[in-house]
Amino acid sequence: MIKVIASDMDGTLLNNEHVLSERTVAAIKDAQEAGIRFIIATGRSFEQAVHVLEGTGIECDYIVYSGAEIRNSAEEILQRSTMKLQDCQMVYDVLKEYELMYLFGAEDVDYCIGSTKDRELELIRHIRTFNPNMFEEEIRESELFKFFLSKTKVVSDFEELVESGVDIVKIFAASDDLEMLKEINDRLQRNSNLAIASSFENNIEITDIKAQKGIALKYYIESLGYTMDEVMVFGDSMNDYSMLSMDFGATVAMENGAEKVKEVTKYITKSNEEDGVAYCIEELLKNRE
Repeated sequence: MIKVIASDMDGTLLNNEHVLSERTVAAIKDAQEAGIRFIIATGRSFEQAVHVLEGTGIECDYIVYSGAEIRNSAEEILQRSTMKLQDCQMVYDVLKEYELMYLFGAEDVDYCIGSTKDRELELIRHIRTFNPNMFEEEIRESELFKFFLSKTKVVSDFEELVESGVDIVKIFAASDDLEMLKEINDRLQRNSNLAIASSFENNIEITDIKAQKGIALKYYIESLGYTMDEVMVFGDSMNDYSMLSMDFGATVAMENGAEKVKEVTKYITKSNEEDGVAYCIEELLKNRE
């Protein structure tokens, strides 16, 4: 019997506008009322994940930063896997050779090397990826732009970041040059201390090798007394691969998911635009009656 549901956010739980539909909110609450534990498993930081749930009334557990951090429903940090300084240095040495945006995630803040203007332009590009018809001024006035900018700190160079003493949990890089990203990916894969994945085809997400969604989810549910066969997992992209490829009770890929992800899951549901997660939860609850 399924007693735990864990779901990715972008491309999975959220629609293409990156919000929760009313149907999805209702399905999650129905599952929780039925005694099923709900866990967010996302590449986002904790602050970014909570921001999406504001106003929904949903309280749940969180696996954030692609598995680098686990928090309970009281928002307490239960585990955090930070990156070793030498690994961060190695990644930085590779990334700085290319023309692309990269951020260092630490303590719910993204550190950007460069200038505030660089970060603003990259944010505009990123938001426009999902809202191609928005004008720059509209984006700058949007709540999403202001929120992400408020969670960014700009440093002049990598040495300043090191001197600040923050613990880096994730490095994020993005570019529309997919061949370049593949080259970077291939170079970083040589470091066995790193886990490298992506939530979209135009990004790379780098964490410590122990910081993967599947590893974090297995550890957390077993610490709570659940077994793997009692867990249903949802995802769509390669940063979900680690949990969707594990032998949880029900692994479910979205119809809009990456083909490599679909190949390893036990089930495929409707797309995120069709409330695929909500549909599965509704069917699960029907069968429990």
